[in-house]
Amino acid sequence: MLRVLRRGQRATEVEVACEGWQLGSDVLWIDLFRPSREEELAVEGALGLQLPTVEEMAALEPSSRLYQECGGTFMTATLLARSHEDMPFATPVTFVLAKGLLVTLRYEELKAFTIFSERAPGSDLASGTATLLSLLDAIVERLARTLDDMGDKVQVASNAIFNRPKGGNFRPLLTDLAAAQSVTSLTRNSLSSLGRAIGYAGLAGEVAGDPECRAHVEALHRDVQSLGEHAGHQSSHIAFLLDAALGLINIEQNGIIKFFSVVAVVFMPPTLIASIYGMNFDVLPELHWAAGYPLALIAMAIAAALPVIWFKKRGWL
Repeated sequence: MLRVLRRGQRATEVEVACEGWQLGSDVLWIDLFRPSREEELAVEGALGLQLPTVEEMAALEPSSRLYQECGGTFMTATLLARSHEDMPFATPVTFVLAKGLLVTLRYEELKAFTIFSERAPGSDLASGTATLLSLLDAIVERLARTLDDMGDKVQVASNAIFNRPKGGNFRPLLTDLAAAQSVTSLTRNSLSSLGRAIGYAGLAGEVAGDPECRAHVEALHRDVQSLGEHAGHQSSHIAFLLDAALGLINIEQNGIIKFFSVVAVVFMPPTLIASIYGMNFDVLPELHWAAGYPLALIAMAIAAALPVIWFKKRGWL
C-alpha cells in the first residue's frame, strides 16, 4: 500500500502507483506499507533511488542501516510493534530523506504511524524534513506512552505482591511481570536503535543546514536517551519484583515444609510409645497394669510436648 501526504492536507491518502507514476511538487511524505514490487519500482523511478530490501533493513551492520546514497539519507531503526497485544515484537522501519520529501518503508502496522497519518498537520509542515521530525516526535511519544503503561502495570503487580493475602496465587503476577519485562526490553532496544537513526539524521544536508532542525534533532536525541535510562530503571525494578515474588514463594514453601517437619517430629515419640505397647508378645510386663492405658497416654502427651517446648526455646516456632 502506498500512502501520500501532501502539503495542506490533514491526513494521508492512498494512491495507486503504476509504471510512470510521478511525484507532485506538493508531496511531503510517501509511506510504503507492505508495498508490492510495482509500488516499490514506481517510487524508485520517481525518486531515482534504490530502496533497501527486507534483508538489508533487518541487517545489523551500520553500513546497511545508516548510509547516504544518490543524494538521499537512509536510516533504518528497529521499532516496537503490537506493544499492547499478547505477542509484541520488533520490526525494522526505514526512513529516507531525499529531494525535499520523506519516504518510509515498513512491513508491520505501527500505532505511531497510524496516529500521525490520521492527524498529520500537512498545512503546518513545509518540507519532508519537518515531516520526519514530527513523525519521530510521534514515535518517541508512543514509546514513552508504552513505558508509562508498563510502569502502571508494574506498580499494580508490586502492590499485589507485597499486599497479597497469604496463600494467594502468584502465577498471574509472575505472568504479568514477565510480559512487562518483555515489552520494556523491546522498548529499550527500540529506543537505542531509534537514537542511532536520529543521530545519523543530523548528518543529512537538509538537517545540518537548518539550525532549527538541528535543535529539534538534539532535543529528540535527549528525549530518547532519557527514555532509555527510564526503561533501564524500569527493567531493574521488574527484575527486583520477580526476585521478590520468587523469594516470597520460597518463604511460603519453606513454612509449609517446616510445619510438616514439626508435626512429624512431635508425633514421632508418641508413635514410638504406642508402637511398643501395641506389640502382641505373650510376655509384656505392663500388659496387665490397671493404670497402663492412662500412663501410656500421659507418656505420649509428654513425649509430644517436649519437642514443642524445645523448638520454642530455640526460637524455631
